Amino acid sequence: MILFRRACVGAFAAFLVLTGPAFATCDLAQASTTRWRAVEQDGRAWLVDPCGTRTVSIGVNVLDDGLSGAKLNRPHYDWRAHYASLDDWIEATDARLRAWGFNAAGAWSLPPQQLRLPTTIDLELGRLAKFHWFDPFRPDMGAIMDAEAAKLIAPYRNSAYRVGYFSDNEVGWWDGALFTFYSRKSAANFTKQQLVAMLRARYTGDWSRFTRDFVPPSGVKSWADLLATRRTTRLKPGGDGAKAIAEWTGVVAGHYYALAAAAIHKADPDALYFGDRLPIYYDPAAVRAEARYVDVIATNYNVDSPEGWIAPYFFDGLRTLSGGKPVLISEWFYAAHQNRTGNRNNGHLMTVETQAERASGASAAARNFAAVPEILGLDWFQYYDYPLGGRQDSEDYNFGLVDINDRPYQRLVTALATANRELPSLHAAAAPMTRQSRDAIRVPHATVDFAKPSLIDWPKPASLLPPLATAAGDVPFGEVYLTWDARGIALATIGQDYYDIGVLAYKDAFPLSEAYRVELDLDAGAGPRRFTLYFIPPKGKTSDYPPMKPLLCVGAPGEHHGATCAPVAGGTVHYFGADQPRIVADALIPWSALGVSGPPQAHRIKLEVSARSWFRARWMSLSGETPETASADPKLWETATLN
Repeated sequence: MILFRRACVGAFAAFLVLTGPAFATCDLAQASTTRWRAVEQDGRAWLVDPCGTRTVSIGVNVLDDGLSGAKLNRPHYDWRAHYASLDDWIEATDARLRAWGFNAAGAWSLPPQQLRLPTTIDLELGRLAKFHWFDPFRPDMGAIMDAEAAKLIAPYRNSAYRVGYFSDNEVGWWDGALFTFYSRKSAANFTKQQLVAMLRARYTGDWSRFTRDFVPPSGVKSWADLLATRRTTRLKPGGDGAKAIAEWTGVVAGHYYALAAAAIHKADPDALYFGDRLPIYYDPAAVRAEARYVDVIATNYNVDSPEGWIAPYFFDGLRTLSGGKPVLISEWFYAAHQNRTGNRNNGHLMTVETQAERASGASAAARNFAAVPEILGLDWFQYYDYPLGGRQDSEDYNFGLVDINDRPYQRLVTALATANRELPSLHAAAAPMTRQSRDAIRVPHATVDFAKPSLIDWPKPASLLPPLATAAGDVPFGEVYLTWDARGIALATIGQDYYDIGVLAYKDAFPLSEAYRVELDLDAGAGPRRFTLYFIPPKGKTSDYPPMKPLLCVGAPGEHHGATCAPVAGGTVHYFGADQPRIVADALIPWSALGVSGPPQAHRIKLEVSARSWFRARWMSLSGETPETASADPKLWETATLN
C-alpha cells in the first residue's frame, strides 16, 4: 500500500495551513482515525497527521528515560536521579522538547501512548524473524514475518500517536558480504540455491564466463560443485563480477522489502512504512527495491562538514533511484570534545571541538535538511549523552541534548530551537540545489588548510562542480570540488561505495585496478596532465574502522600497474572520515606538476573529472563519457575559469 501520492496544485488549498512545527492543532488522543499520510504538495514532501494537518516532523531518538544505560555499572542518564516519578520525567521532557521546537519521538523511545508524542517505532522485524544472515528465501519466511509483525505491532496498532514503523535498523545491504556469506552456505540452504540459480541465469549457464569474473574455491568446476561447496567464492581482479554481486543485493533486498511491507501493512493498515533506516550510505540496487514497497525512505546521515554542509549528490541519487519518494532523516547528530559527561567521541562520526561549534553546525545542518524537497522530517540522535565510558559496544559520544546529569547543553538547544521553528517555512520553499553548468564552470580562489581534518575551509557551494554523469540507469556515487591558489589546484571529494574486505581474490598489496578512485585531467597551458587519487583499503579488519590509505599519483589508471604508482611531486593528499562506505578527502596538485609556474594568465584551464567505484562496478564523469574515453581525448575536456 503506497500512501505517498502527488497532489494536484488545485487541491493545495484544501489542506489545512501549516501552523508551525508542533502538532498543536491535532488532539491525537481524540482523533477519529489513526492514519498518517506522506504526501507531496507543490514538489515538497510533507507528513499529514490524523487531523489533516501537514507538518515537518522534528523528532528525537532514544526518549527512553535512561534505559539504554541501566545495564552498565558506571554513570549514565537515569530519570530517577532527578524526578519523583516517570510521569514527572515525561511531563518535564515533553515541555523541554516543545520549547526547543521538537514535535516527535524517534526510534528506541518509550511507547507513544506513554510519551504522548507522535512516534516512529523500530520493530527489528527482520532481525527477530531471522531474515538476515540465516535463510531469507526459506518457503515459510513470509508467514514468519507476518506472525512476528503482528506480535510486535499489537501494542501500537490502535494509537494515533503511532506514525509508522521502521522494519529494522541499518540493515546496510553490504553487497560483498551478502555474496560471500551465502556462497558459504550448504546446498540445503534455500538462499544459497537462489544465489547459484541467479548466477547460472546471469551467465546463461556458461561456466567459463562465470570464472572470468569470479574465483571459485579450489576443485569447484561446475554449477553443481558451486552449490555444494561451503567455501568462499571471490571476485577476480580485472573481471566484471561486481555487477553480478549488485544484482544479488537487489534480489535479496527486494525479497526483504516485499515481505516486510506486506507484514507491516497487514498488522497495521493505517501505519506508514519507513523502511529500515539506511546507515549513512545506500546501495543503489537496494534503494530501487525499497522504493517499490515503502511509503517513506528513512536514512541516517553523518553531516559532511562541521559547519553543516549536506552533500547534494546523496539526496539527488535517492530522488532518482526512488522516483522522488519522501525521505525521513532517521538519525543525525553532532558531538563536541568539550562536553560535561566526559565522552571521548571515539569514532568517525561528526565531532567538533566546542559546544559553540556544535550549536552553530547543528542548527545550520537542520536548515539545510529542510531545504531538500523530499525530506519530510529529521530525528536527532539522541536525547542524552552516552554513559561515561561509552555504550556496551564501546561507542562513546556526546550526542545528547542533555548530559547524563539532565543538564541541557544550552547553546545547542537554543540554536536548534531557533532553527526548528524555521524548518516548516524553509521546507515550503525547498528546491533542488542549483548547480554550476558544464558550459560555464568557475573555480573559486581559496586557500585551504590541509592540516584541518575536515572540509570546513572549502567554499563548498562555489567550488562544487556540476553533477557528474553516469551510465544509463545509474546515479552518481559522489561529487567533486575544485579551488585554486598560488600553490596549485585543490580537489576535494565526498562519495560513497561499499566493499567487503573478503570479497576480492588477491595476494600481497591491493591492486590499484580495483580501488575506488577519482581522476583529474588538467591542461593549464603546458599540455594535458593526468592524475589519479586512489583509496586503498587495509588487508584485514583490525578494528571497526580500519584506516584507508589515499594515494595521489601521476598519470591515468591505465598507466599504473599492480599496487604502485609515481607520486605527485609536491602534492598533498588528506583522507578523513570513516574507512568506508563514505569517502571524504582533499588533495593539492601544485602548478609545477602541471608544467607551469603559476596560474595561467588567461585564468582558464581545461579539465575532466571522473571516478570509478570499487572493482570498477560504476563510473561517473564530468563529460558523460567513460573515464577511459574522456581522459584519452582532451577535446572532450571542459573549459573552466579561475575566479
